[in-house]
Amino acid sequence: MKLVRRDFLGLAGAAVVAPAFSRLAAAQTYPARPVRIIVGFGAGGSPDIIARLMAEWLSQRLGQQFIIENRPGAGGNIAAEAALRAPADGHTLLWVAAANAVNATLYDKLNFNLVRDIAPVAGITRGPQVMEVNPSFPAKTVPEFIAYAKANPGKINMASTGTGNLSHLAGELFKMMTGVEILHVPYRGAAPALTDLLSGQMQVMFDAMPSSIEHIRAGKLRALAVTTAKRWEGLPNIPPVREFVPGYETSVWSGLGAPANTPVEIIYKLNQEINAGLVEPKITARLADLGSEALASSPADFGKLIVEEIEKWAKVVKFAGAKPS
Repeated sequence: MKLVRRDFLGLAGAAVVAPAFSRLAAAQTYPARPVRIIVGFGAGGSPDIIARLMAEWLSQRLGQQFIIENRPGAGGNIAAEAALRAPADGHTLLWVAAANAVNATLYDKLNFNLVRDIAPVAGITRGPQVMEVNPSFPAKTVPEFIAYAKANPGKINMASTGTGNLSHLAGELFKMMTGVEILHVPYRGAAPALTDLLSGQMQVMFDAMPSSIEHIRAGKLRALAVTTAKRWEGLPNIPPVREFVPGYETSVWSGLGAPANTPVEIIYKLNQEINAGLVEPKITARLADLGSEALASSPADFGKLIVEEIEKWAKVVKFAGAKPS
């Protein structure tokens, strides 16, 4: 990244000490018209559902419509460019996800720089992926999986939802940290990948929880571990990978960002309302249904997460030699 970590964190920190009176009028009248939230994923998936949930909440709280605009394509880059090039007045927001952090390295040439061009607003969700195997696979624990993989190098097929996707890179991070050799087989989405995992053509997958949880509960797939730092309430008996591979962590996270130079008061007004929504029981219950939990944060903390994720996935992308599919 051209803008280094300390520069970005300094910019995020500057928002905290900015004069309270600066551009106060803009915040008092905001939003003056409907607000677009540009989502780089198609309608109907978990990101779209959660974005619409928060849009409804913000519409109720702020008296203007928050409208979801789906712009899938190029791994989310089309949406990111459209949002970050918009006027910096708070009326166009970007649904930021882990894919955006991956793309900072995965794509050699982008027409924007995520760190330079974004004003972090708030974290919204964080949830686990699950390391899962076909029930016929001999390993029942992560240590058994590692031992089997080392005894049978290159003989385990790992399905993913596509090259460069978080499903792929979670497996590459596992390979990088354990030294195992497993063969990556990319698919176009979770459905075909899961079909072959369920049939036994694939042996392992690192999948987002919503698409796999019912197969796990039905005994059609065996969960070895979740990828977050701690256990997940939805599968309380399944340990995190890091219990066996110290330091391992991946998660499916999301939040909102605005174009750089959006008035600080608008950023904090949005942050306050989003964080209020993330403690509402109806919203937290819906997030749990979708395999996520609330990620309430300050703008600076969300910016720090973005930078840390960019740095982490840069190492994994280079290790894997991943290129956009």
